[in-house]
This record gives sequence, C-alpha cells and structure tokens, in this order.
Amino acid sequence: MGLVQAAVLVLDCAEPIELAEFYHELLGGEVRPEVGGGRVELLGTDGTRIVFRMDLNAVAPSWPRPDDSQQAHLELLAASEDLDEVERRIVGLGGRPLETRADHGRTDDRSYSDPAGHPFSLRSPQRPGPPKTN
Repeated sequence: MGLVQAAVLVLDCAEPIELAEFYHELLGGEVRPEVGGGRVELLGTDGTRIVFRMDLNAVAPSWPRPDDSQQAHLELLAASEDLDEVERRIVGLGGRPLETRADHGRTDDRSYSDPAGHPFSLRSPQRPGPPKTN
C-alpha cells in the first residue's frame, strides 16, 4: 500500500460553497466547509472527494475551443437509460451543455460545464472486458 492516503480533485472557483452545492445535488454526500471559508469539500457517498477552492481570479477554461486544452475534467457515470433525466437535472441546476463535435443526435457521452465553467462529462459506464494477458 502506498504512503498517500487519497487523491482529491480540486476545482478553483470564485464561489466554492455554491459550486459545492451544485455537485452535491448531482452526487449526494456531505458538504464540509473548511474553517476560514476558502475551501469546501464534498465527500460523496461512494468515497469520491472533490474540493472547491476559492480563487477570486479563477477563469473558466475555454475547452472545447481549440485554443485551450482540456487539462482535466470530472466524469459522471449514470445508467444509459437515466442519461436524459440526469441531463435535465444538470441543466436545471445551472450546468450548460458543451458542443464538442457535430451534433449527431443523442449520445451516451455528453459534455457540460458547471456554473463556474469547469468541463465535465456524463456517460454510461463501460462494461469491463476480459482481463488483459501478457
């Protein structure tokens, strides 16, 4: 076992409490503001940890525009038959759909930005394939 206890995704934003509430409505779990108000942690029911760090100068990524790389994004997983319902919830909470390719109708891999502009995707999980052999 490694010496590191956990890996945590940290998103910089101007309003950490509001952004934590957006993801809380999607993922559930517990919102934990840290003393001082500069960081808010969301501890998901499955152990997922996301920290929202206050940065008043945070600028939303321009991805998917070609002049900016994506760098990193959060991936939300939902059953294929639930994607439309989850999409309605995302938009209802203030998320925005991102057009990342030519529109060819509904797909099981959809891209959005949260209210602070961070990109994330919604997709149905892949079924695990057979183990790789060397």
